[in-house]
Amino acid sequence: MPTAHSDVGEKMRLIIRPDSRSASAHVAHYILDRIRTFQPTPEKPFVLGLPTGSSPIQIYEILVAEYKAGRISFENVITFNMDEYVGLPQTHPESYHSFMFRHFFSHVDVRPGNVHILNGNAPDLDAECAAYEDRIRAVGGIDLFLGGVGPDGHIAFNEPGSSLASRTRVKTLAMDTIRANARFFGGDLRKVPQMALTVGVQTVMEAREVVIIVNGANKSIALQKAIEGGVNHMWTLSCLQLHPYSMIVADEDATLELQVKTVKYFKSIEKVGLGKGFEQKIPLRLRTVSLVSPPQTPAADNKATFDEDHLVELTPDSMSSRIATWPVI
Repeated sequence: MPTAHSDVGEKMRLIIRPDSRSASAHVAHYILDRIRTFQPTPEKPFVLGLPTGSSPIQIYEILVAEYKAGRISFENVITFNMDEYVGLPQTHPESYHSFMFRHFFSHVDVRPGNVHILNGNAPDLDAECAAYEDRIRAVGGIDLFLGGVGPDGHIAFNEPGSSLASRTRVKTLAMDTIRANARFFGGDLRKVPQMALTVGVQTVMEAREVVIIVNGANKSIALQKAIEGGVNHMWTLSCLQLHPYSMIVADEDATLELQVKTVKYFKSIEKVGLGKGFEQKIPLRLRTVSLVSPPQTPAADNKATFDEDHLVELTPDSMSSRIATWPVI
């Protein structure tokens, strides 16, 4: 019998689940499977890009539950978060530092030195953004970038009009975004940060694999533009059409604006694929840069050690040093 091969890499994948919980579960178990298959070590860590916001919360809950059940370890996983507010203290309850520790990092065995979050209080924000790109390159790039999406199709803080070639940068937030985020600041627009640091569209697109979770009817227009429309910088999510290994996982509510035939098409692809004995997943592709010997001292735990033959930048991640001493939330 011939071996079945998936055609992933030739088209954007759309996986549809009945509700947000089952969509989140699909994404969480997909990530777990990728990490287990990769078999990360100190010399060969798995590099994971992570988002904040309401979209990934259920995903993080499942990842934490799997860790507590002893079925996964994040010890050899390096993380890079998508964004952070400018000027908000790291300990502020609405900072993305606080969010990540509250919902994920404090509950698993990820090493503090492996956690990377943009520092919105850096004295030189442009230098912080450039250094973030350097750190991503230094570990060989991101293996899987998980993301959510806004009603206007934005990924991270790459709002409508963002260049598809953009890199990590300082971003002025749109008034619609500020209004939407006011609910986290007691409804007071004056308390909402008006600037943020964000990875760029190109930063996300250079990940070996991109997985986006889309839940809710309020995201349905963004999903329709991304799936049925053309690539358009006014709908950032549409950039995934250009990525060879991208997957969107959506609940039924998020598909309300899609044509019926579009929904049937993507559901049929998954059904036929499973019937032939394969899922829509890509073969793991190894990066060209590997980490070398694991840290041997407590001081070294806050620094990533790399193969010098492949590196230009060896600056320690000072943000990670702060995280290592930050009290658990």
